[in-house]
Amino acid sequence: MGFAILCALITLLAGYATFSALKNKNILGIVFGGGTFLVIGWFTVMTVLNSGFPVAH
Repeated sequence: MGFAILCALITLLAGYATFSALKNKNILGIVFGGGTFLVIGWFTVMTVLNSGFPVAH
């Protein structure tokens, strides 16, 4: 489940980076940040759906 948590953190950071790039009108940052947000976000969603939510002990 560490992979799902790691992917979720990367997705959140990529979302913040994309928003920051939008504010600064940085086209390359928007492309790479948005691409990372979409791809890693999809990995996060599919990992959670496939393996379930992380268990809290």
